[in-house]
Amino acid sequence: MAQHKDRIAAAFARAAQQQRAALIPYIAAGNPLPETTVPLMHALVKAGADVIELGIPFSDPMADGPVIQRAAEHAISQGIGLKHVLGMVAEFRKKDQDTPIVLMGYANPIENIGHQAFAEQAEQVGVDGLLTVDYPPEEIDDFVGLLNKHHIAPIFLLAPTSTETRIKAVGKIARGYVYYVSLNGVTGAGHLDTADVATRLKGIRQHVALPVGVGFGISDAKSAQSISLVADAVVIGSKLIDTMTKASAGLPKDLQSQAAIDAGAGWLAGIRQAMDVARQAEHAK
Repeated sequence: MAQHKDRIAAAFARAAQQQRAALIPYIAAGNPLPETTVPLMHALVKAGADVIELGIPFSDPMADGPVIQRAAEHAISQGIGLKHVLGMVAEFRKKDQDTPIVLMGYANPIENIGHQAFAEQAEQVGVDGLLTVDYPPEEIDDFVGLLNKHHIAPIFLLAPTSTETRIKAVGKIARGYVYYVSLNGVTGAGHLDTADVATRLKGIRQHVALPVGVGFGISDAKSAQSISLVADAVVIGSKLIDTMTKASAGLPKDLQSQAAIDAGAGWLAGIRQAMDVARQAEHAK
């Protein structure tokens, strides 16, 4: 049997070797149109994405702000569910066997098809990681074991309110990377305090040996630059989705996909460049 390829570890190793922070865009599968998703994923890779977080549409996305909520609602209105998301990953893998794909969402869609069926299908299509907002790490040992068996990294959120006990629990079972939520609130919120993030990351790294990505509140080149100097990865979603939504709004349906792809990839390329410039300047000191 061929040895499993750990795409997430390889992506972070490449970024570290090149002395840069990884860039992880989040997109909502099926938004603005189902046929947009796979070409958009390829375009984001060309624009500098190291890992892609692909959102599973869910009707009650409690951790997400209005931009991602609307994107999920729009995808659901077009009939997109977990089985379609897995199909999108399979289609993406026909041309890209290297870029890690992390599914991000909520427990309900996974519970609907069952842990075993999900893990088997996700491994088959080439999913590399799973981040579910509402699976507490202390309560899902069996599912974590199942994900590990099928080479899917269980990825967890940590927040400013996370206790040392919770951080230790995550450090013991997480794989791939850990996602630090830089703000108390929902995605798309503002008021990012980089100094506080840096302090929090030092505490997390005492108990977590994995790379730490930071998201929530990163909405422009300046905030991405500042976080890229203290984190292993920058995770960015709401502003990316908002940029694509505005670019495609009001256009005929046959023009919406390309407009969204061009706008999203172009914007992300600017973020990638800004992050790299900041890291280069830091290393030159």
